[in-house]
Amino acid sequence: MLSSENCFTHFKESIDDLALPEHFTFPFYYEPHPLCLVAVKELQTHLNTQTQWQHNFGHTGDEDSAIGKMFGVLVVQNSLGEIGYLSAFSGKVADQNLLPNFVPPVFDMLTQDSFFLAGQKKINAITEQINQLSANPQIAQLQIHLSKTLNTAEIQIEAQRQSVIEGRKTRKVRRTAAKAELNEAQLIALQLELSKESVHDKNQLKALTLHCNEQVYWAKQQLSQLTDAIEQLKSQRKASSAALQQALFEQYQFLNILGERKNLAEIFKGTVHQTPPAGSGECAAPKLLHYAFKQGLTPIAIAEFWWGSSPKSEIRQHKNFYAACQGKCKPILGHMLEGMTLDEDPLLTNPAIGKTIDIIYQDSEMAIINKPPEFLSVPGKNIQDCVYSRMKQQFPNATGPLIVHRLDMSTSGLMVIALTKEANKSLQAQFIARTIKKRYVALLSGLLEQDEGIINLPMRGDFDDRPRQLVCFEHGKPAETKWQVISRKDGKTKVYLSPKTGRTHQLRVHSAHVQGLNMPIIGDDLYGIKANRLHLHAELLVLNHPSTKELMTFSVEAEF
Repeated sequence: MLSSENCFTHFKESIDDLALPEHFTFPFYYEPHPLCLVAVKELQTHLNTQTQWQHNFGHTGDEDSAIGKMFGVLVVQNSLGEIGYLSAFSGKVADQNLLPNFVPPVFDMLTQDSFFLAGQKKINAITEQINQLSANPQIAQLQIHLSKTLNTAEIQIEAQRQSVIEGRKTRKVRRTAAKAELNEAQLIALQLELSKESVHDKNQLKALTLHCNEQVYWAKQQLSQLTDAIEQLKSQRKASSAALQQALFEQYQFLNILGERKNLAEIFKGTVHQTPPAGSGECAAPKLLHYAFKQGLTPIAIAEFWWGSSPKSEIRQHKNFYAACQGKCKPILGHMLEGMTLDEDPLLTNPAIGKTIDIIYQDSEMAIINKPPEFLSVPGKNIQDCVYSRMKQQFPNATGPLIVHRLDMSTSGLMVIALTKEANKSLQAQFIARTIKKRYVALLSGLLEQDEGIINLPMRGDFDDRPRQLVCFEHGKPAETKWQVISRKDGKTKVYLSPKTGRTHQLRVHSAHVQGLNMPIIGDDLYGIKANRLHLHAELLVLNHPSTKELMTFSVEAEF
């Protein structure tokens, strides 16, 4: 185990002019404290100059094998009253979880005598057995034989069933004709003969079905003699893996400032999924706090930043700061931060206070409004003030549901409000048919070389870090955005963005993703860098009036 002296780093740069924060950082939405900025600057210098280990972050030009990483700094005070900082990385770097000057993992599963490696070795041995048994060529042959046997049985039984049906039809015809041609004695004799034929046909079908089922049974038996052992090994592997995972959860024990310990299993027991997501406890923030509490260091402020190439699905910009993730870190940090006074959660503060909604058009059926930035469209989890509540006050006699479509809280611009049920139905139909034209204006943090283009990047939610969205070609929903440059100035590009689809955060993701424009919208606090506001505005809306069907165009210029 690394000692406190190995990980506590004294500031090289003077921090005498920097005041300590009053409260510890709220890690899920923050702006880095000046002390953290100095610590990050020194850590990044270390990453650029150290020669003790090698890792391809993407600076070498070999992007295919590049793996960027999240790093973190925790400003702390030691028992002597000295202010310094701790450094950490998420997961592994250079295929290691222990590197000089970085805090160790909460639990080191990679030590030579680790039960985890022993358990993995056992599971790997079972997997090798499964692979060896599965490679038996007889299995493929018997699977083909079983498939053919099943197919032949199905064909033969169906043919016999059709024969029974045809026989039934023929007997019905003979029975009908006999009623007009035969006397009573002859009719009785015919009925007996027809009954015997019916029984014979049914017995033939029954015998054939029994024979075919027997053939299938023996084909399955031959195959199962080879596959049963494989299935037993798979069940054994599954049970061993689950037991190993549970043991691992129990080993990850996290301290808080009160000296209380909780393991992963206990922490996630009360969550929706109950089971910790993969990689839980390996993020930088929990590692930093656990080490500080264990060594008797007092946490002062924390910050995490991305270093290197962005992942293919997520959006991570080199050197940008990021909040702790919701899925893995929030439950853990909820325990670890107990007993500490934190900065206020800004998401609990109503951003709409003091703001008004401009109505730019109104009739008896609909209204067109200009939504301010940082203003919810519909009620949130903690904040009820929104476009919906304001419109309900503005139009108390409206019979429609009011909200037809939404804009992200941070996005400003045009929204249509349905004042009647009939108007809502008409407008909804136009949105579904994609006949309503929407155009946005955005200011990007960079200079685009091309003048226009189309982005096709499928998207889905990031289940481990909501409300973030991911680009996912396997499970994502189609998302298409047309873009066109308006102007270029001072290293920034103003563009029109016209979404064909309306996925959550579509324009923000398509702008920031490396396979999109690779330039976050200025002020994007999720996918870029926070500013005074998100520079994204819905400036054009073209639709047919709900009742008159007149084509109507509305536009409001962006205030940036």
